Amino acid sequence: IRSGIDILVGTPGRIKDHLQNGKLDLSKVKHVVLDEVDQMLDMGFAEQVEDILRVAYKKDSEDNPQTLLFSATCPHWVYDVAKKYMKSKYEQIDLIGKRTQKAATTVEHLAIECHWSQRAAVIGDVIQVYSGSRGRTIVFCETKKEANELALNASIKQDCQSLHGDIPQKQREITLKGFRNGTFKVLVATNVAARGLDIPEVDLVVQSSPPK
Repeated sequence: IRSGIDILVGTPGRIKDHLQNGKLDLSKVKHVVLDEVDQMLDMGFAEQVEDILRVAYKKDSEDNPQTLLFSATCPHWVYDVAKKYMKSKYEQIDLIGKRTQKAATTVEHLAIECHWSQRAAVIGDVIQVYSGSRGRTIVFCETKKEANELALNASIKQDCQSLHGDIPQKQREITLKGFRNGTFKVLVATNVAARGLDIPEVDLVVQSSPPK
């Protein structure tokens, strides 16, 4: 950064730290990209994003940076917030359109109704049937507590580890590396693992309860 860079990629908190410490000058920024914008503007980051961009944006100025917002889902409120950073004639590009088939056609979807007390046993059986002894599985849970309990449950016969926000970043990286390498077969995670994971060997994804 000291000797000059063309592109900076960072989380809002880290970029804000550098700005506050005088290590970063964003006054000449030409392009701003917000990835996963629905999360960025919803998960308590909105204020940080505003603080960061305040330096580069002047109200109704033609010299404001070009702004690109990417998101898999765009609720109406995202567009309302986006207008703060976009020119009035912004362009919207929708890669899904009106197609109802929004999931891969090669993926089979199953819904299984069961009592919460039986969930671990049912998930254990589903893993056995659909993933076998060699395949890899990710199980998504709503809470960290649920992830820990499920990962330790005897009903899941395969080697299993959990991944959530209370686990330190260093340990998360070790866990993901082990999952990629096949050291263990089942990863039980909260939505901390839902974005940006690319593990092609995964045969089965289980939502232990539907997302709200």
